[in-house]
Amino acid sequence: MTAINAVTELTTQGDIGILTLNSPPVNALSANVRDGIYEGIKAAVADPAIRAIVLICEGRTFIAGADISEFGGAQKGASLFEAQSMIEDSPKPVIAAIHGTALGGGLEVALTCHYRIAVPSARCGLPEVNLGLLPGAGGTQRLPRIVGAQRALEMVTSGQHVPAEECHRMGLVDEMAKEGNLKADAIAFAEKIVGEHRPLKKVRDLNDKVEADRKHPEIFADFRKANARKFRGFKAPEYNIQCVEAAVNLPFDEGMQVERKLFMELLTGPQSAAQRYAFFAERLANKIPDVPDDTPVRKIAKVGIIGAGTMGGGIAMNFLNAGIPVTIVEVQQEALDRGLKVVRGNYERSAKNGRFTMDEVDKRMGLLSPALSQDALADCDLVIEAVFERMDVKKEIFTNLDRICKPGAILATNTSALNIDEIGDVTSRPQDVIGLHFFSPANVMRLLEIVRTAKTAPDVIATSMKLAKTIGKVAVLVGVAPGFVGNRMLFQRGREAQKLLMEGAMPWDVDRVLYDFGFPMGPFAMSDLAGLDIGWVKETSKGETIRDQLCELDRRGQKTGAGYYDYDENRNAKPSPVTEKIVKDFVAKSGANPRAISDEEILERTLYAMVNEGAKILEEKKAIRASDIDVVWLNGYGWPIYRGGPMHWADSIGLDKVLAKLKEFEATMGDVWTPSPLLEKLVAEGKGFKDLK
Repeated sequence: MTAINAVTELTTQGDIGILTLNSPPVNALSANVRDGIYEGIKAAVADPAIRAIVLICEGRTFIAGADISEFGGAQKGASLFEAQSMIEDSPKPVIAAIHGTALGGGLEVALTCHYRIAVPSARCGLPEVNLGLLPGAGGTQRLPRIVGAQRALEMVTSGQHVPAEECHRMGLVDEMAKEGNLKADAIAFAEKIVGEHRPLKKVRDLNDKVEADRKHPEIFADFRKANARKFRGFKAPEYNIQCVEAAVNLPFDEGMQVERKLFMELLTGPQSAAQRYAFFAERLANKIPDVPDDTPVRKIAKVGIIGAGTMGGGIAMNFLNAGIPVTIVEVQQEALDRGLKVVRGNYERSAKNGRFTMDEVDKRMGLLSPALSQDALADCDLVIEAVFERMDVKKEIFTNLDRICKPGAILATNTSALNIDEIGDVTSRPQDVIGLHFFSPANVMRLLEIVRTAKTAPDVIATSMKLAKTIGKVAVLVGVAPGFVGNRMLFQRGREAQKLLMEGAMPWDVDRVLYDFGFPMGPFAMSDLAGLDIGWVKETSKGETIRDQLCELDRRGQKTGAGYYDYDENRNAKPSPVTEKIVKDFVAKSGANPRAISDEEILERTLYAMVNEGAKILEEKKAIRASDIDVVWLNGYGWPIYRGGPMHWADSIGLDKVLAKLKEFEATMGDVWTPSPLLEKLVAEGKGFKDLK
């Protein structure tokens, strides 16, 4: 055995050299790993007893990608290109032995090997697009030469992790190994390559696939058209497409130059900076300063849910998907049956779409126990209340739960705005009370706002954060305040959107500006989707707001074919003359003089109001860090990830600019625009939200 460096060793078995990388946790391509590959291959090539080289990794995975913590830093040791060239130019065959994942730079290393073998559980992919990047070490040039342009386009623009069996079928993997027997099978494969005198198969020299694709240039136009909606606003998917086009139409070395140029544009641009920021922000949100990682957690073996409506049923699905039994309670059999039918229908649609089998539907539904009495929740470890937003109803439920539930059970509310301190104080165990604010649809949306009260116990917080991971949610811990973090900021955006209507803008003007900024829809389109009648009571409505008048005309949103917009049979929206007249009548009645409002003003008023509220949230310590606020908005409200979240975006345009505009608005529109003292302080010190500790 020869130790190449701290993370790499070279051993031999017969005439096969085995170069083993061991750099926990995921063998990322740090300087040590790159050096180990470069020096290890060099040593194996120099050893006359070695006839072929197996590149393999210890731990749970093959090389899982670049070490993104090194991005932007000074280059140390061998570059990735040098390590790859050492492999590709080796006069002896090099075989990549893949388990776990070969992702990004890891797959790009494997693509410079002459052959690849993988176990069935392995996955390969080029996920750089998710960080606003493209594979910058030949991935866009080599992949099409093996799998063809169409499949390469799908992989590089989605970042999908492709199962090894599928990789084998499309030629990306040459040989399959038995699970758990990778090393022995890789050595046997290497011996076979040597024994059969197989050629050194350099992917860069394979041309059959790209020559065939060159005759079908429509591949690229068709792909762009098919994915236009999905890629809207993002630079990275388009740059990835351009690189695959280069692979098809240019010699390899020229294609590499295109890849390098476009990679550097993305790496130094604002979109990738925002997406990398979001990547780290999501992980940082799990760090709670006063709840250390070693805080004990409570066992959650059974969950209770009160309310089988849209939210309750969606929440239940999260736990059923994770194999956790759920008891769901309603007050009437009809409501209970309706809720169970919706859950089953959701699962059956997923089964029909091939996501899992009908047997799996029955298995998940078998974990769901319906009940008409809260007494059925006595043995649950966690109970989540998901009824409508009325404090008196919630207090009554928690008073009952305090009596019914076993000691140590966590009592949670799904309220989106109410004071959870008040709810907890009706129990004898406020330390066990917490907010678990799921977003609708709860079985789809990734965000979970976890709301700590003044008395919530640390182990309840730790358990909730861990449970969020179990059910596939992105959790952010926040404090009690009206609307918590997400809705509190949304209220400010909604306030300005409504005021803009009273000054001369139309709903579709506001929506268009926010859509062009990158949101999936604006506030008025969102209201139509959710239903304008949420919280509206027909019997007490007096037409005092635009929404009231729309609802009174049975324009309650998409479900009735009309709301702020008119909708056709396919729910395509178009501006409504009915809405326009209602808005203009309201403006005239108010005595205001309507004016032309610029797109810039719409954007600044709707978004700067949010930023200012975010600063107040930080000042009041209702969020731990600015990046937590961004995680909330990225995962719960459709903030475009390539803009990094409202607080990151404000930093990127300059807090001094934001503050100056807030003061301008304060002078003309009143105290609602008074800047947060924290914002004033940061600007005075020349700092950003990113500098807050």
